[in-house]
Amino acid sequence: MFNNNYICALDIGSSKIAACVARIKRGRINNIFFDSLPAKGIKEGIIVDSIDLVSSVTKLLKNLKNKSGINIKFVYTNISGKNIITKHSHATVPLAERGNKIITVLDLEKVNEQARILGSNLEEEIIHRIPSGYTIDTNSNILNPLGLYSHKLQLDLYLICATLSSVQSLSRAINQSGYEIKGLFFSGLATGKVVFNKELKEGFNLLCDIGCDITELLVFKDGLLCDIEILPFGGNDLTLQIQNALQVPFDLAEDIKRSYGIIGDPMEIEEDREILVKKDSIYKNIKQRFVAEVINSKAKSICSIIKDTIEKKVQRYEVNKFIVAGRSILLEGFIETLESLLQVPVKLGRIMNPEILSLTKEDSTVSGHKYLTYLTALGMICEVQEESTQGTLPTHKPAKNFILKTINRFKEVYQE
Repeated sequence: MFNNNYICALDIGSSKIAACVARIKRGRINNIFFDSLPAKGIKEGIIVDSIDLVSSVTKLLKNLKNKSGINIKFVYTNISGKNIITKHSHATVPLAERGNKIITVLDLEKVNEQARILGSNLEEEIIHRIPSGYTIDTNSNILNPLGLYSHKLQLDLYLICATLSSVQSLSRAINQSGYEIKGLFFSGLATGKVVFNKELKEGFNLLCDIGCDITELLVFKDGLLCDIEILPFGGNDLTLQIQNALQVPFDLAEDIKRSYGIIGDPMEIEEDREILVKKDSIYKNIKQRFVAEVINSKAKSICSIIKDTIEKKVQRYEVNKFIVAGRSILLEGFIETLESLLQVPVKLGRIMNPEILSLTKEDSTVSGHKYLTYLTALGMICEVQEESTQGTLPTHKPAKNFILKTINRFKEVYQE
């Protein structure tokens, strides 16, 4: 039986695996504990070595159990990358042979279920169902048609799916680690939950999460997720550019990027400024301006692709908020370069949920920019705690209890 005294969220990424466990007391989050490890066995969101992944998950959750004192058995986890498939499913249900009929809960259940069935595929697992809008007769974009009159009811259902094989592989790896998956989330949607506040419900708001090998771009309109784009690049592309230019190992290139990588005008760096690099037991001086030139060209290329992708989905003047997340954006000048190309304000993703913020602001584990490691995991905790998806229209799941079904039926008869 599920223990409702805690919520454990496990964020599995290509560069790191992060986890949070929240202690629940009287229905509220009482405390949160954090831990993370370098990722093994994951590439572009795909499991490439289940043994390494099982080892990492086992070690991480054991550390978290020791920190929190909570006996973790169930986890909520995420899925992303090439495994994600998005689609729109449309369904129409007649309400009355002649005239109009009041729309009831059962009608909403019927049209939602019909859209889900029409959008289903035997090789896919539906992760999220997001009603993009209802249509009654000729009136479209109805947020909640319950209680309105109509001759027929239509629904545009936005489905976020994952390949069935990837879900099964993930579930098996978690089970082999000694845990059970209680719920599955798309990474970007979970991150959006914790970095957006009420302003998400106005106009177009974009979230760009730049990982190590993939970038997730999410478009929200009036609080509803309406589009997802997964781009095949990330922070590792900058590191590879340095590695190839300097002919150094990847780990050393990563250290150079983090310590000396500056995105902007390389000519602003003094020509005689040098950095000392150890290669094959030999120390070598390298011009910092050269490093900046190398990383700058790739960063501008990445920002240009993001810009072109956005322009295909929404007009720049319509963008209300553009939020970026991921540790690569901490490179000096990255946000400024992206903002200059997009010509819209770009803001670093921060914890906006007041309950989560109050619990984390004094925690040294997430101080400074360390919280970026845990944004997705914290978002999953927010989703589970609130038991609803931000901005999602009601899908009205059928009541399982016989008495509730009977009560609902009486309501239907009364409304008729």
